[in-house]
Amino acid sequence: MKTVAAKPKKVTIIEGFPGFGLVGTITTGFLVDHLKCEHITHKFFEDVAPTLAIHGGKIVDPIGVFYCKKYNIVVVHSIMAPMGLEWKAADYIVQLCKEYQAVELITIEGVGGPGAEEMVEEGKAFYYVSDSDDKIKKTGIKPLGEGIIVGVTGALLLKSIPCKVTSIFAQTHSSMPDSNAAATVIKVLDKYLGLSVDPAPLKKQAEEFEAKLKTLLQQSAGAKDQQERKNLSYIS
Repeated sequence: MKTVAAKPKKVTIIEGFPGFGLVGTITTGFLVDHLKCEHITHKFFEDVAPTLAIHGGKIVDPIGVFYCKKYNIVVVHSIMAPMGLEWKAADYIVQLCKEYQAVELITIEGVGGPGAEEMVEEGKAFYYVSDSDDKIKKTGIKPLGEGIIVGVTGALLLKSIPCKVTSIFAQTHSSMPDSNAAATVIKVLDKYLGLSVDPAPLKKQAEEFEAKLKTLLQQSAGAKDQQERKNLSYIS
């Protein structure tokens, strides 16, 4: 994957960190592949153990930043759950908004149903927008009336962002990951941004990325176990 030469400006940024149902991670990973995005940069936090994944003979960035020139979109795709570092991750997104003079930040998250897990409705999504805007309403989804938002998205919504912020939430079961919920978000983004996504293979492609993500997470968990065994060997 080639790297962008010139720095993009006046972009729309779409971010997705691991969260409920891994909806943000699956969605942004799909977009990177589908839109044939170019690599811009990457990020990692030295506060956590140095763990990376290799897929298809290539390193998968803990946090990768990609660019689609056709739609002037920057996609932030993360396979790293920044546990305890949510504020730092949010600061990094704010930094990108300033650096690329973002006109809009779109955050992607999964949310549970209003009660028990079986009340989750497949294909249902909601939105929150920082400014009054009729554009998101035309996608057919409703505003999020009640809910608890945690993680990086929660931190971002509490920060001062130098651009419009739109959050899209898909209902998902607590089991991970949820490619169906990610497919719902992608359909919303397609209507909202006019991405010309073919809906026919969408679910299959999302499921394929889900399978790839499961492999990466299993590799990551295995690496963590190896590191713990190594640490024990130092003191035994």
